[in-house]
Amino acid sequence: MDDRPSSHAVGVSLCDSAPLLWRLEDLRTVRSQGLVGALLGSLPRTPRQNVRLGRPLLLLEEEETLLRERQAAAAGYQDGRGAELRLQVQQHQEDQQRSYEEQSVLALEDRKSALLRAMTSSHTESVAGALDGALQGRLEALDRSFTFPCSALAVQLSTARAGLSYCPEARAVLRADRPIRGRDELSCDAARYQVFRDLRGRGFYLTSAGKFGGDFLVYPGDPLRFHAHFIAVCVSEHESVGLLDLLSVARLGSNVKKTVLLCSPGPDGRVLYTSLQWSGMV
Repeated sequence: MDDRPSSHAVGVSLCDSAPLLWRLEDLRTVRSQGLVGALLGSLPRTPRQNVRLGRPLLLLEEEETLLRERQAAAAGYQDGRGAELRLQVQQHQEDQQRSYEEQSVLALEDRKSALLRAMTSSHTESVAGALDGALQGRLEALDRSFTFPCSALAVQLSTARAGLSYCPEARAVLRADRPIRGRDELSCDAARYQVFRDLRGRGFYLTSAGKFGGDFLVYPGDPLRFHAHFIAVCVSEHESVGLLDLLSVARLGSNVKKTVLLCSPGPDGRVLYTSLQWSGMV
């Protein structure tokens, strides 16, 4: 496969920070560069199955970064979308203000109704006339002093759009490929990308290995033709790894017939690889 920068700019769309590719020519371009991704969409003619999927294509963060590094990606959300997004934000704020005013009127009417029931239900008709003046004064005072708190505003949530909508902190915790060891997120992302770039430069194909307890599945060729040979786990060169972590990932790799690679990026750009294979208990 040709890893040189392509003359065709790939249009990357973001959905909750997830990089997606929709155009067929973009899928062909990234595939020609050895980037695999994962198809997410259903097929129009057979939507009630998940064996064969279609567009969009979800890219790994490392795949998107590699595209940008090669100057082959042009983020579709940046081309003329800034004014459109500001207009959408302004429209949303206006809708929220209009909804607040409408709910304020309804809340005031509800408070008046409750006041009327409280002041008239426990009195007889003989004293009802004497209470009219006091009731009118209470209602006027309520009109002047009533404020509807913003925290009580009922907000309509759109549930038509699929996908997670958690905050970035929650999304980081809920990621399927989140590493099992606690590491600094920034250094972890940098290490993952350095390993991804090095392995891709050696001609390997990589996909996510979240369900195998690693960072990447490493294929010797196109994943449509080959099984993965390695499970890459990114660790710092001077990081202490627990013995139970080593045993568990080595045993898992043996069960799925793959070799575990401990990938340690160095400060000079080189990556040190250590292979683990489970040979049994002594």
